[in-house]
Amino acid sequence: MRAGQLNRRVTIERKTDAKDAFNQPLPDAWETLATVWASILHKSGAEAIKADAGASIVQASIRIRYRADITAGMRVKHGAVVYAINAVLPDEVRREYVDLVCEVVQ
Repeated sequence: MRAGQLNRRVTIERKTDAKDAFNQPLPDAWETLATVWASILHKSGAEAIKADAGASIVQASIRIRYRADITAGMRVKHGAVVYAINAVLPDEVRREYVDLVCEVVQ
């Protein structure tokens, strides 16, 4: 894999079991797993109806160098855009990269 293709700096985050001062779980607590270089390719956009309101669904493929510690359910942040990781597709043969199948979170 050529380094020039990985031209976006992204942060990979995982959900954490953080608690507040009253020992109650925080529902949206995330911690940084890694900051890596990536290539982001927006695959498609679609309109859907959710709860009687229009919603835009943007799908993306994010390629990073090979890692074995990323799972579906984590998220990727690039600037102000947050991507939910739906699937992890590693290159098991050469172990050069991992493709993350994502959706933009709104």
